[in-house]
Amino acid sequence: MINTLVNKISTLNAPVVVGLDPMLSYVPEHIKKAAFDEYGETLEGAAEAIWQFNKAIVDAVYDLIPAVKPQIAMYEQFGIPGLAAFEKTCAYCKEKGLVVIGDIKRGDIGSTSSGTSGQGTDRKQIVFRFSGRFRNGESVSGFGWS
Repeated sequence: MINTLVNKISTLNAPVVVGLDPMLSYVPEHIKKAAFDEYGETLEGAAEAIWQFNKAIVDAVYDLIPAVKPQIAMYEQFGIPGLAAFEKTCAYCKEKGLVVIGDIKRGDIGSTSSGTSGQGTDRKQIVFRFSGRFRNGESVSGFGWS
């Protein structure tokens, strides 16, 4: 896979990776509205909005860049529907010929910690949450801990 990435970087003259770290607040209102109209203001609706936004980004850049890097914690915050959006995003990127670099680290920056903390999920269904080790103060800030 590394040879594929290096070749694509060379061919496109683009040592660039597009991060797909979805936050619902970044999704344009018309995309959120369409998803929520279809699925309601649910995890399914949020995940559909994320998927449609990702698809639009990929469609705009797939011929300009060699790779994408979806951050899984940002999808996990939308529960199982979010994981389905992650899988759909990865499959779509591969269809478009992009190298997919899975960003699956934990405890690095505030936005990742916010995704990992379960914000956006039904917290009543979660009894325990594994948080891994903490690398710095920012890795705990997303959990609302001090």
